[in-house]
Amino acid sequence: MKYIALFIFFFCSLIACQQKTTEPIMNKNMNSDVKSAFKTKQLRHVVMFKFKDDADPAGIKKVEDAFAALPSKISEISYFEWGINNSPENLNKGFTHCFFISFDSDEAREKYLPHPDHKAFVELLGPVLDDVMVMDYWN
Repeated sequence: MKYIALFIFFFCSLIACQQKTTEPIMNKNMNSDVKSAFKTKQLRHVVMFKFKDDADPAGIKKVEDAFAALPSKISEISYFEWGINNSPENLNKGFTHCFFISFDSDEAREKYLPHPDHKAFVELLGPVLDDVMVMDYWN
């Protein structure tokens, strides 16, 4: 009996150690708007682009502007930000642009993906895009 109890305790401890938190880590210096944006459970949609070596800078600028315009066209987007890589680590594997979108639900993402404005944006990417990486997660 003693060994069974010990086994159960060990097994439960092992499972508890493997649980990962999805709570965002808040920096005490974050402003209140940023903190409140991360307090509600959101579906995060992270998109990274690697552009063709010969991509026209004007074409890349059109992509940036078109992606940034999507939140005003697609009401399901609850949060949006983007930026260009400036990491000194040089581990980006050619990916230069990162876009961060949040949704309130799986249903909102399901409406976003086939949305005509999103599809038009994807078409705009064709001439300049070399590769894309997309990851979604719940915070």
